[in-house]
Amino acid sequence: MPLATTRRTGLVDQVIGQLRDAIAQGEWPIGQRIPTEPALAESLGVGRNTVREAVRALAHSGLLEVRQGDGTYVRATSEVSGAIRRLCGSELREVLGVRRALEVEAARLAATVRTDDELAIIRALLDQRDEAYRAEDIETYVRADTEFHLAVVRAGHNELLTELYRGILEAVTASVAATTRPHLPETEAIGHRGLLAAIAAGDADRAMAEAAGFLDELIREA
Repeated sequence: MPLATTRRTGLVDQVIGQLRDAIAQGEWPIGQRIPTEPALAESLGVGRNTVREAVRALAHSGLLEVRQGDGTYVRATSEVSGAIRRLCGSELREVLGVRRALEVEAARLAATVRTDDELAIIRALLDQRDEAYRAEDIETYVRADTEFHLAVVRAGHNELLTELYRGILEAVTASVAATTRPHLPETEAIGHRGLLAAIAAGDADRAMAEAAGFLDELIREA
C-alpha cells in the first residue's frame, strides 16, 4: 500500500508510525530491504534527516536492521518480536541477573513502606497483565508486566533504586518479551500473585523470596 504524506508536526513520530504500520501489514516482509532513504523521503514528503531519525529509532527497537553499504532490512514485525531477536543467550542472563539484584531489594522495600494507593496500582497492573495473558494479547501483557515491576520498585520509595531501574527499563521490557511463553496454561506460566500477597501483607522476607524465585527460574531457563 502507498504511504500517506505526513503533516508537518511531529514529523519523526509520524514517519515512525507509518513505517511501523507498513512493516506490520506486510508491505515489506521480514528479510526484505526497504526503499532507500531518498525514496522514502519523497513518498512521505519529508526531509531525509527525518527519515534517517525514524529508521534509526526502528532499528533501535529491533524492527529494522541497518547494514552499512547495503541498505536497511526488516528484522521483525513488532517491538516484541524484535526484542526477542535482540536479547538472547548470555545477554539475557545478564539482564535477568541485574533485575534480580534490583527487584529483590525493591520487593523488600515495597512490602515495608508501600502505601494503599501504590498497592492498588500494583494490583490493577497485575490484573491487566493476567487478563492480557488469558487473551493472548502479548503486546499488552509485556507492557503490563513491565509496568507492574516498575510499580513495585516505585513503591519502595527509594529514588536512586527507581532511577537505576528506569535506566534499564528497555532491557527489562526486552527480557519480559524474550521469556514470555504465550501458549502455556496460565497455571504453568510465571505468576506474581504470591509477590502481590506478600507486599499486601507487609511480609518483607516472603516478598524477597517471591521476587528471587521467579527470576531464578527464568535465569535457569535462559
